[in-house]
Amino acid sequence: MFKIRLFPTFFGLLIISIGPAFGQDGNALQVTALQSESIYLNLEELDALAQTEFTTRTIWLSGESHFSGVSLKALLRHFAIMGSNVEMVALDGYVVSRPIVDLEDNAPIISTRINGEIIPIRKNGPYWLVFPYDSDPKYQTEINFPRSIWQLTHIRVVD
Repeated sequence: MFKIRLFPTFFGLLIISIGPAFGQDGNALQVTALQSESIYLNLEELDALAQTEFTTRTIWLSGESHFSGVSLKALLRHFAIMGSNVEMVALDGYVVSRPIVDLEDNAPIISTRINGEIIPIRKNGPYWLVFPYDSDPKYQTEINFPRSIWQLTHIRVVD
């Protein structure tokens, strides 16, 4: 079943003011492999990885939007992270997992930009896991919509 997440303004301001809980670099994406130290990737480091982009409609935004960023599979491959399942955590504590074997080269991506603009926290940023929903009906499912986690802060391989 599709879950709707609310992000109250007060809670959002509280999280934003905490800072260090959101990585060592303010907007750093924490990546943790099995039994390994975490690495923290800032926007510049994510931009240095192979980029993927597509234009698609989402159920959360009106009209078409252009998303760009690094594919989740490419990120895990770049750091030689292996395992069975990957868990993703949002700024508000929302957690979703998926089998690593289901990842594709170009989907999903960790979007760092929408329509060429860095995604602010108040607009589902700084990182949003998205699929090219319009390209194939398999992305428009009650399985993939909840996996489209926004305000992504932590990726960890759990087994």
